[in-house]
Amino acid sequence: MIKPEITAAPGDGRIVTELRDRVFLIGIDRPAKFNGFTPFMLRGLAQAYTAFERRPQALCALVHAEGANFTAGLDLPKVAPYLGGDTLLVEPDEIDPFGARPPFRSKPVVVAVQGICFTLGIEMMLAADIVIAAADTRFAQIEVKRGLMPTGGATIRMVERAGWGNAMRYLLTGDEFDAQTASRLGFIQEIVEPGRQFERALELARHITEQSPLAVAATIDNARLAQREGPDAAAAQFGVTQTRLLAAEDFQEGLRSFKDKRPSEFKGK
Repeated sequence: MIKPEITAAPGDGRIVTELRDRVFLIGIDRPAKFNGFTPFMLRGLAQAYTAFERRPQALCALVHAEGANFTAGLDLPKVAPYLGGDTLLVEPDEIDPFGARPPFRSKPVVVAVQGICFTLGIEMMLAADIVIAAADTRFAQIEVKRGLMPTGGATIRMVERAGWGNAMRYLLTGDEFDAQTASRLGFIQEIVEPGRQFERALELARHITEQSPLAVAATIDNARLAQREGPDAAAAQFGVTQTRLLAAEDFQEGLRSFKDKRPSEFKGK
């Protein structure tokens, strides 16, 4: 269990949340320190992801950061006493923002990054579903320069996305890479002009909320099953899952909207 005495000290930063229509905004707010994560912020991030998962009105989350930088990663002197566990200060019943263990989130997450996006920032975005990056974003996974290894999923997801050699090129050196390289390696999905990353990410998040929540959740679950257990396990669920979706009200609405040539109005039922 996480020790309850983790409280905010002056300058420790915070994680702020807001429900904007059906998009759940999760903001990283410590710009004076390059949004470096303190223990208090790590706890806030887990709590925010859990609140998003449990709030029925929230259909998609958007993770963003205040100031010029997404995050410089962990504030190592403050966080070091809490390292060494299986998660980064996540309680057993909470959603792990880095997807290291269940319970897994069932709803989509979009991330907008800019400026410095190091270590924890890369792992956060790789654990999400869609990433929009400002053209001036600087990326680096620098744990080896500090005598550590990444424990938020980089050793897994960078290899999955980019292949062994491409991943090790940056995991083993800690070298920086730019947004174009991140796009080529499959770490981000779109590059936009600096200052437009939040706007574009919000556009995509809102577009996702217009789709059937049941179908979105089923798509994420099946893709995640394929990653964990292989394509055969995912394919074995095609019929079962599709039958469940066919019996839902959302499918009937989708059918009606198709016939009427109008946008669907899904209810998640």
